[in-house]
Amino acid sequence: MRTPGLLLDLDGTLFIGTDWIPGARQALARLQRRGHRAVYVSNTLDWPEDIAARLNDAGLPTPTDDIVHVPRVLIDYLQQHHPGAAVYVIGERSLIDQMRPHVRLSADPEEIDVVVASADLAFDFSKLTVAFLALRRGARLIATNTDATWPGPSGLVPDTGAILGAIEGCTGRRQEVVVGKPSRWMAQAALRRLGLPPEKVWVVGDSLATDVRMGKENGMTAALVLTGVTSRADLSGANPQPDHVLESFADLPDLLASLQDT
Repeated sequence: MRTPGLLLDLDGTLFIGTDWIPGARQALARLQRRGHRAVYVSNTLDWPEDIAARLNDAGLPTPTDDIVHVPRVLIDYLQQHHPGAAVYVIGERSLIDQMRPHVRLSADPEEIDVVVASADLAFDFSKLTVAFLALRRGARLIATNTDATWPGPSGLVPDTGAILGAIEGCTGRRQEVVVGKPSRWMAQAALRRLGLPPEKVWVVGDSLATDVRMGKENGMTAALVLTGVTSRADLSGANPQPDHVLESFADLPDLLASLQDT
């Protein structure tokens, strides 16, 4: 097996909150030394400069462009498919601030063309009402992701799926497009940055619904780590199934080395 390229998840795979998962930093350094090209693919809303700095500070050289995350893919999608649209964003300040220079933002239900639903720790009834009124007028509904939860430092916390549930509950509308993992929009953006065909790429992450599905639906090898949202019990009956299951990202270098030796 030739050295595959890697599309790596962040939360639950390399980090839990602000902490590295034990052994993950050392494993990533080993993979870089062995020549594995890596791009970081995440539904995070953080600034890419902050993510790259975190990796660089750990001695892992990472250009900002190697961070393929939701704000980047969302902006590209809106510019391509809804140029000039008035967009209402339910999301964290970091998402809104990254979008502001590139997209016309509005909180006026009478002019909103697109409602974007994302994780928002300040989500409240007033934000739901704006989305409700805009969607009743015919605005489109786009989601950054559909995850029900994400792994925070103290355990699982609600994610975008909870906000989508509130919107669907009052409007009867479901998201028309998901731009983050596991969508083809995210997969295509990450593969373009990696510069490799899907059959030469592994996706490594902690989620069956996003990481594994994105890999399997786009022709890549999918490796699941059990340090985030998925437990081994969740594998029973799951569809699609990962190609490989690891207790931790720390185990990935040995797995890849063993396969390259065969």
